[in-house]
Amino acid sequence: MMRAMRAHAKWVFFILAAAFIGWLAYGQVTEILGPGANVVLRVNGHEVQVPEYQRAVQSALQQMREQSGSGPTTREEQRDVEDRVVEELIQNILLADEYRQLGITVTAEELRTAARTSPLLELMRATEFQTDGQFDVAKYRRFLSTATPDFLRVLEARYREEIPRIKLAQYLTADVYVSDARLWRVYRDQHDSVRVSLVALRPNAVPDSLTPVTEEELERYYRAHRDDFKRPAVAFLGYTALDRRPDPADTAAALAQARALRAEAAGGAARFAEVARRASADTVSAREGGDLGWFVPERSGFDARFLAGLRRLRPGQISEPVLSDFGFHVIRLDAARGDSMRASHILVPVELRPERLEVVEARADSLDRLASEQTDPATLDSAAQLLHLPLARVSVTEGERVMLGRFVIPDAGVWAFEARPGETSPVIEGRFAFYVFRLDSLIPAGPPPLAQVRAAVLDAVRRDKQKEVIARRAAELAPAFARGPSLAAAAAAAGFVAQPLGPFTRLTPPPALGNEPLVLGAAFGLRVGQRSGMIAGEYGQYVVALEARTPADSSAWLAQRDTQRESLIQRARDARLQAYVAGLREQAEVVDRRQELARTPVDASGGAPVF
Repeated sequence: MMRAMRAHAKWVFFILAAAFIGWLAYGQVTEILGPGANVVLRVNGHEVQVPEYQRAVQSALQQMREQSGSGPTTREEQRDVEDRVVEELIQNILLADEYRQLGITVTAEELRTAARTSPLLELMRATEFQTDGQFDVAKYRRFLSTATPDFLRVLEARYREEIPRIKLAQYLTADVYVSDARLWRVYRDQHDSVRVSLVALRPNAVPDSLTPVTEEELERYYRAHRDDFKRPAVAFLGYTALDRRPDPADTAAALAQARALRAEAAGGAARFAEVARRASADTVSAREGGDLGWFVPERSGFDARFLAGLRRLRPGQISEPVLSDFGFHVIRLDAARGDSMRASHILVPVELRPERLEVVEARADSLDRLASEQTDPATLDSAAQLLHLPLARVSVTEGERVMLGRFVIPDAGVWAFEARPGETSPVIEGRFAFYVFRLDSLIPAGPPPLAQVRAAVLDAVRRDKQKEVIARRAAELAPAFARGPSLAAAAAAAGFVAQPLGPFTRLTPPPALGNEPLVLGAAFGLRVGQRSGMIAGEYGQYVVALEARTPADSSAWLAQRDTQRESLIQRARDARLQAYVAGLREQAEVVDRRQELARTPVDASGGAPVF
């Protein structure tokens, strides 16, 4: 058994090493001797140089590949990884400063005790340390006793990261205590339920004719609320596209290949798995012999045509090729239990045949040579004309992706905000075309001129006026709503309808009250049969009457009180630690030079550019 466990040591090592990105990177950062052109990040005077940053990014990419089977395939995905790495570096630097200031350290004995008695969550989930689906501490400790030095070093590093965080949380939450009175209030909020009647006077019912808006009012409101209309930068792009969609002959070739693989895989589950590993284009499931695991079809998110083909099968049967947006699937139903199924598949994408691919790629090479990465905006027009390609326009907001119809075009949304007006992009490979984009113009982030947001400002001014009209109307109607045997009767006499709502709790209010805490609080503060006065809410004026109430069960509360207390204390600790770290981040002086370095590459080693 020990030999088998040691065989898994490399796999376990990768789990820990991937989770160790931030600590490793920061450990390198603290050894930096001085500033220079290679500094990619400064955090309160601490500097992260390019080599350390790159090592952290590579570790994050390794983690991504271990988890999903592939790395980022677009610049947007690459940017997401880099942004996460930067935030981890910043947080680890800030926390290390706090540990030093508070004198938080980790002893060798604490490390040994934690390793033996508090296994890391990712190790507890590892099948190598489980028996009958449960974590087996005996297996884990036997593994520790024979673990390699490399594994132990990574494990130690993880605990050197985790233990100070736990100590900091304990320091910050030493005063956290939840009284019985608060526990009971929380429980009542979860379990007290009421039924109410509600009369709502809403501003959007006021016609525009009663709320005229002058030009002076528009300008005054805009000057006072300019920041409310801030918007991100917007890039306006011209582009040309070289079609690379498969034609009917390409589809027929993929279908023939799928049929051949089906015939080859028909020799039972083992044979199907062998063919899937070798030939399936779904690289994630291919590693598992095409296995998609257990799933409930209605909640799986799989393509509807795939599911339709699957439902026609009996366990052990293999489908004819089924076409979806991803290509042709050869599906094997492995088992069915209740509403769940377990299936495997072999995916054959519909791609260009070699002879047609050669022609398309030759034209893509010409597009690259004639139009890509140019500074003269006219080159895109002349290249499109020479290659008989269409020109079109599209806009994209910073932080979003370029959409052409229902298809996302990779990389272009990042490139657009790194380029200068007039520049063209590299050739970008989309699902159905090759693209070259040109940045035609850029609207910077910030408040736009009034003329561009006039409609939104008009709506805001009119909404405020409508609220004033409704407030005056509510004051006139308040006495009428207080009369009569019930709110429903009083509302009917005044020409309104009282809406019945409930039963509901404070934590599960109906949509009509979801954003009206004052009205919700009044509903639970009334006695049965009592009605409120007029309440000025965020979205209208309201009168509420309590029709019935079902109080929380105090005996049921007592039975779960200790568990509830432990859960609330842990949540309070987590929240306080998160707020503390967020406060450190907000006050930190951070200089992120990634975009600057991307524009002006620097040399980290005296050789080739590092970006």
